[in-house]
Amino acid sequence: MSAPAIYNFSAGPAVLPEAVLRTAQQEMLDYNGTGFPVMSMSHRSEMFMSILHHAEQDLRQLLNIPNNYKILFLQGGATTQFNMAAMNLAHGFKRADAVVTGNWSRIAYEQMQLLGDTQIHLAAHGGELFDYTDLPAPDTWDIAPDSAFVHFAINETVNGLQYQDVPKLSDGMPPLVCDMSSEILSRSFNVADYGLIYAGAQKNIGPSGATVVIIREDLLERCPKNIPNVFSYRAHIEKNGMYNTPATYPIYISGLVFRWLQSQGGVKKIEQINRIKAETLYSAIDNSGGFYTNKIHPNARSKMNVVFQTQSSELDKTFVLEAELAGLKLLKGYPSVGGMRASIYNAMPLEGVQALRDFMLDFQRRYG
Repeated sequence: MSAPAIYNFSAGPAVLPEAVLRTAQQEMLDYNGTGFPVMSMSHRSEMFMSILHHAEQDLRQLLNIPNNYKILFLQGGATTQFNMAAMNLAHGFKRADAVVTGNWSRIAYEQMQLLGDTQIHLAAHGGELFDYTDLPAPDTWDIAPDSAFVHFAINETVNGLQYQDVPKLSDGMPPLVCDMSSEILSRSFNVADYGLIYAGAQKNIGPSGATVVIIREDLLERCPKNIPNVFSYRAHIEKNGMYNTPATYPIYISGLVFRWLQSQGGVKKIEQINRIKAETLYSAIDNSGGFYTNKIHPNARSKMNVVFQTQSSELDKTFVLEAELAGLKLLKGYPSVGGMRASIYNAMPLEGVQALRDFMLDFQRRYG
């Protein structure tokens, strides 16, 4: 009897496209006929600079990034950006605004408060308003026009929340700074509505180790000269992303993912597939007669991270254990939330989601 197919539902580091992994396997010892493996390739060599250039251009094309935006591949993960955003963009401002809608935006808000003399104002708190089961609408955010920026997370990986309508502020308001880690490249949006976008690669872009930063060029003028260069966006831009050694192999894999995404029809096509995947799971939950529950308001449900529970924590543990044996891996929910979490990023095939749906139906039949 053959072993079941393995499907990785981890929130990150997450599933990568099989085609990307096979290409990386083929090129492990010899990248593109150069005789060099990427992992031992100098970051300043023409070989790697070509990899970096093509990754930047492919990302620019996929997201239709305007020419007045710069792209960086930095290290330190999205959590480093909590501080870098404040260090670079809040200098000389009395206030910056932050929206808290779940675990990661809460941590960002707390970390930003540790830096400088700028007050980090709590513009909205989804925990206090909805116990993290719904999202405060952008028109209810308490924002000051003279604020340095407004920080928010568009998708809360832990809590299973996502702004379905992409937030946009009116003219004359501060720039939006967005943590897009767990949804970037999953749907269309207008980059020009944002001042700064950042995303850890390990969910929808590539392996852990690289963080994409997309910043509007005029905001680089805010970067103060009295912070270490390694934390300065302007210093990295001035060195063309080479201020220090970048995460060369994660950037290479990210570039392969960008090309794979183009071969799938781009962001608009993958958005259609992602919608079907999410609807497949939410339908199984909603039609279970209460055996499975998702407490998130339907208009705020994440299409990337589907959280759900059974009727007891003990049954949740049984679900996770039996799912593992069936090849449905890493479905255990975040410790502070419990239950299950299925992360269905771009690289998760529809077949994997259907396999989870079928397992859910069978599990309910046996334990319901």
